[in-house]
Amino acid sequence: MSLLSHKLFFLKKIITLFFLLALAAFGVYWLNRARTIQLFGEIYARVETNQKVVALTLDDGPNEKIDTVLNILKNHNVKATFFPIGKLMKEDLSPIKKIVEEGHELGNHSYTHRILSLRSYETIRQEIEPTDKLLREAGYVGDIHFRPPYGMKIFMLPLYLKQNNRKTIIWDVSPEGNPTLNMDPKKLSQFVIDQTKNGSIILLHPMNDGREASLESLEPIIQGLKAKGFIFKTVSELLEMADS
Repeated sequence: MSLLSHKLFFLKKIITLFFLLALAAFGVYWLNRARTIQLFGEIYARVETNQKVVALTLDDGPNEKIDTVLNILKNHNVKATFFPIGKLMKEDLSPIKKIVEEGHELGNHSYTHRILSLRSYETIRQEIEPTDKLLREAGYVGDIHFRPPYGMKIFMLPLYLKQNNRKTIIWDVSPEGNPTLNMDPKKLSQFVIDQTKNGSIILLHPMNDGREASLESLEPIIQGLKAKGFIFKTVSELLEMADS
């Protein structure tokens, strides 16, 4: 084999290896962000059902805006599912106690809200279990589902959740990723109303700084979906209605 042939042979090997590595990297990236597939356990972005039901989920916090959020939900007789952050609960547990008193559902959104995709099993345990403990200290007694920070998960997180009989809750309606919608409560609420289907799980961050449009859109979203005949359920209630 000539020197040129040797060079071409190794060049093809390098190109093939690079292609396979790129393909593997894309696969990991896709799996990390996938809403309906994970390596272990159960994951839900929405529920298949013929009934006009929807789950409203509110992430992050708690903070001083909780009273405004709870008043809106109470005025419209809506029960939501909150996914608070552990370290913020540690600072002040009183907002979580208010959520419990109002009869809403609580989930776990990790202790620090850092990406858990490539963390160790022990790190993931330390993110989840102290947060569970705070939820129980606040008086919550229901099932505690888990929502991965930023929706990202690959290996150890799904494994931990499966081994502990926990469900991963994602979403199928999330308007806040669009900068245009984030600046306009009317457009944001209309987007949610238009995109919601039977069994949808809606994600909002109405307590976060810079998400004023989400807070302002909360009431119009509830009103608009009710006008279309939707009934609000907690995530656990929604899961029970799968395929009904």
